[in-house]
Amino acid sequence: MKTFGGPVLFLDRDDINTDEIIPARYLTEITKADLQPYILEDLKLPGFDPKGEKTKSAKVIVTRANFGCGSSREHAPWVLEVNGITVVIAESFARIFRQNMFNCGMAAIELPKETVDRLFTYSDFPDASVSLDFAGQVLTISGGGRSDSFPFQIAPFDKALVTAGGWVDYADRNY
Repeated sequence: MKTFGGPVLFLDRDDINTDEIIPARYLTEITKADLQPYILEDLKLPGFDPKGEKTKSAKVIVTRANFGCGSSREHAPWVLEVNGITVVIAESFARIFRQNMFNCGMAAIELPKETVDRLFTYSDFPDASVSLDFAGQVLTISGGGRSDSFPFQIAPFDKALVTAGGWVDYADRNY
């Protein structure tokens, strides 16, 4: 199973679409690794640098509602995965993107707006980090000398996909 947790990249906007996660002009690349340098290249947010250290070191994304909307392409979770991001926490996800995350063995965690707002109170701390107790379904965010923990829910089948490492590994073990 992958490692879940680490430094957080906060993306404070609703409706971040798959073209902003990985621009369509790179979809002709042959391997997942070829996608790596283009993560979030077209995302426009004040102060955001897709090539910056915060993006390069991130293992977790915290964002707002409807993350992954737009085209239903697997490349969007792939570019996150190849950059070491295995957890995205949001108020909601586009349905196909969310399932593609689970199919790739990655965690897409939906939390209520109030909880996501609380997570964003850590966005000014350079040491903001999330740890995930996947079995117990609890996430803990820490930074600036404080921490908070929150329960989350993942459907049993989606949890099995993530635990197995994704759909292909799950199918190999069960069929």
